Amino acid sequence: MKLSVNIDHIATIRQARMANEPDPVYAAALAEMGGADGITIHLRQDRRHIQERDVEILRRVIKSKLNMEMAVSMDMVKIALKYKPDMCTLVPEAKDEVTTSGGLDVIMFTEKIQEVAGNLLAAGISVSLFIDPGIDNIKACHRLGIRTIELNTGEYAKNSGSNYARLELEKLKKAVTYAKKLNFALLAGHGLTYQNIKPIAAITEIEELNIGHSIIANAAFLGLKEAVARMKEMLN
Repeated sequence: MKLSVNIDHIATIRQARMANEPDPVYAAALAEMGGADGITIHLRQDRRHIQERDVEILRRVIKSKLNMEMAVSMDMVKIALKYKPDMCTLVPEAKDEVTTSGGLDVIMFTEKIQEVAGNLLAAGISVSLFIDPGIDNIKACHRLGIRTIELNTGEYAKNSGSNYARLELEKLKKAVTYAKKLNFALLAGHGLTYQNIKPIAAITEIEELNIGHSIIANAAFLGLKEAVARMKEMLN
């Protein structure tokens, strides 16, 4: 199973001070050195973390797959066509959300998704849709001709250890089984941590997981000792 590392939270720290560091490009390089099979970024319309500058440089320097999450917007399509990420994952966006809170409503926004996805695919950019693990959602993606989907693991993740989480895990497994019958390429992600990852990683039909916050949060501790040691060395 492949791992794509989302580096948005590195950019969040940078933008909090409107500074030049930490640089998400450097984070991407370290992630690849750690074994990441891909780098995921979300270029939001409000630019709260990742900036166009990041997309431009990442496109030139990373050696693995670049996956750009984006809103279903023709303005975002123009940016994607300019920088040509390997894949664009269409996600919902809301101004007041802390992070993506659910999957795309593929049924309600079919025409808009079709327009945006069509332009990306015509330019040779792969398209994935971030959806909640429901059969109707998968059918809607199939009708659109999209053959790569990312299943939202958020409900499972935030309820880890509860009976509800077990129900959500079963829902995910059923969605995976149905999607494979329709020959979808399957990705998954949202809210996954070191503590809740094993049951998801055991679903062998899932080809790739997108994980960001938990990895970046743990890096703040696992990497701090080395960062302090380097600074101390500079002082001496």
